[in-house]
Amino acid sequence: MSFWDHLEELRGTLFRSILAVCLFSVLGFIFKRPLFHVVLLPTSTDFFIYRLLGWTFNIELINVEVSAQFFVHLRAACGAGLILAFPFIIWELWRFIAPALYAKERKAVRVAFLMASGLFYLGVAVGYFLVLPACVQFFLNYSVSPEVTNSITIGSYMSMFTSTVLMIGVAFEFPTVIWLLSKMGILTREQLRKGRRYAVVIVLTIAAIVTPADPLSMMIVATPLYLLYEIAILLCSKSAENPEESGSDA
Repeated sequence: MSFWDHLEELRGTLFRSILAVCLFSVLGFIFKRPLFHVVLLPTSTDFFIYRLLGWTFNIELINVEVSAQFFVHLRAACGAGLILAFPFIIWELWRFIAPALYAKERKAVRVAFLMASGLFYLGVAVGYFLVLPACVQFFLNYSVSPEVTNSITIGSYMSMFTSTVLMIGVAFEFPTVIWLLSKMGILTREQLRKGRRYAVVIVLTIAAIVTPADPLSMMIVATPLYLLYEIAILLCSKSAENPEESGSDA
């Protein structure tokens, strides 16, 4: 294929991926009540994680702008569309790059894309059920003075919701990248073992970026990420191999 043929194929991949996100977003916009039941559940004291840990707080979301609720609904629908369309996006990316891979690389990348979907949803679940409640609890109970009361706007909560849940979902792709680089012969098990100290720094940096600065939420994110790194080491090849040895059917 020529450069322009590849560009045309990439355009089709991007178009279909964006279309899938838009279609799921429309569904999220139509089914407003069940969507916001899920979105607003972490603001309720009946949320099971609060009852399990004995956390108590009082939160009342307010709206101070005329158009804020519409745009909050739009943002929530787009976030839901991206989450639901993620496996299709991964499949489209696989279709685009598969013809350019060697046979060994193709098998490794196929497994990596399956891992990517699973780890993304695992990260979304960790963000929704653990990190987001920890953030809500931390910020609502933090005060610079008793004279200052917290009045949380719906837009502020929605920003924290989308950034926390989606960014942690993306952060959980880190082990997939490590595993894929190993299967392609770029990293070996020995190299990953020697790089544990750097992995700890990278994991803590990722956790600090995608969470607030409180230690609890950082550890909630960092711990499973590092455990997944150790699992990636166990799955890695002992030595790098040349992918060209297995031939190419591109």
